[in-house]
Amino acid sequence: MPNDDIIFAPASGQGGAISIVRISGEGCLAMLDSVVSLRHGTIAEAPGFSLRFGVIPGLDEVLVSVFRAPKSYTGEDMAELSCHASQYILSELMGRLSEAGGRVAEAGEFTQRAFLNGKMDLAQAEAVADIISSDSLAQHRVAFNQLRGGYSAELSEIRARLLELTSLLELELDFAEEDVQFADRGRLRELLDSSIEHCTRLADSFRIGNAVRNGVPVAIVGAPNSGKSTLLNALLKDDRAIVSDIPGTTRDTVEECCVLDGILFRFIDTAGIRAASDEIERMGIARTRRKASEAQIILGLIDSSKVTSPAVFEALVRDLAALYDPTWQKLVILVNKVDLRSDNKNVSTLNNFVLPNDIESLGADLMFISAKHGQGLDELLERLVSSSGIPSESGTLVTNARHALALREVSSALSRVRSGMDLGLSSDLLSEDLRSALRSLGSITGEITSDEVLGEIFGKFCIGK
Repeated sequence: MPNDDIIFAPASGQGGAISIVRISGEGCLAMLDSVVSLRHGTIAEAPGFSLRFGVIPGLDEVLVSVFRAPKSYTGEDMAELSCHASQYILSELMGRLSEAGGRVAEAGEFTQRAFLNGKMDLAQAEAVADIISSDSLAQHRVAFNQLRGGYSAELSEIRARLLELTSLLELELDFAEEDVQFADRGRLRELLDSSIEHCTRLADSFRIGNAVRNGVPVAIVGAPNSGKSTLLNALLKDDRAIVSDIPGTTRDTVEECCVLDGILFRFIDTAGIRAASDEIERMGIARTRRKASEAQIILGLIDSSKVTSPAVFEALVRDLAALYDPTWQKLVILVNKVDLRSDNKNVSTLNNFVLPNDIESLGADLMFISAKHGQGLDELLERLVSSSGIPSESGTLVTNARHALALREVSSALSRVRSGMDLGLSSDLLSEDLRSALRSLGSITGEITSDEVLGEIFGKFCIGK
């Protein structure tokens, strides 16, 4: 993307009464004087952070917001035109700006210029796109923290430690022939250990950060006709999945999202697990197992009418428990259709089929619900929110897979330095791994990057941002 052109693009969405067109680049204010006429003075002479009323001859009356370098979003001279939200007016205005010497901005070009002009680092620039696309309070909270520099501050803290390590070791290289050690090895180990711990903690937060960004994945699993599709519809408050008494109605996964208490959840209705009768059903069940292995929370349904003895109930529970990994997944066993039991005594008996200690040993929760009539669903929703693992307060979470990979590369390089120190390797070998760690860290903030990476990142932005 050339950085010396005058660029413009609509910066507002459709449907309002006003449209905003953003213009940026050296000479853009003087260019606007050939498009917009002011009653007094010119746009080129207007001070920054000022608002001017003007007329586009034969087209519209506009307000011109003036921003001067470097105190603008892009760091360049910049303006925003507010006109009436007529598609004809907007199209005609874009044509006049093009004739005056500007060109339509590419996706993300305004934010890319802000990054290149030092108005924000690359992590903050990527947060701009996350804020625009946020659909929940949790998504917005994490992205806003990153935009305001909370995440970058942590990366700067790590970088400062690495620079201290590098400077101490490279100082020794200047006196290698004298075989002198200037660096306190205890201090070096302390800096290394704290940096490795910090990078690992941030990289590990990606599991939660990814759930915030893309929705907490919740797999609804169980035997055919256990009420999985009914539960999905009840959670969504919509008839999203087909409900039928015929076993095996759901052959493929059905995914829908909804926001609960500010957190985006991605519910996945799956094919019923049983001995498959045909190849299509076998494929659906295989997909069910895969989705269960990827979900953060598994809702395992049991049809209470099928529970004829404690042994049957325990076997059903064990089958569901076999689908999840207790080291990182949450399993909630839902005994469904309790409305079909003749009285509450039978429900109490069900509760005793599996002793609390057995449930605890499986790492699972046990609840009794009626998806059809809504019984127990409020408690289930509370359980989902509490099991999401998403903190209620704003904090640093890594939501970008590229960042998580880079942080693990930093941690790996620093671990090699730590091992090298224990083996007594020379400072020049240790310094090489430290420089590798700095390069990986710099790829997150943009201190070290390439045009290909920038094109990939900013190409995902919307036009006008």
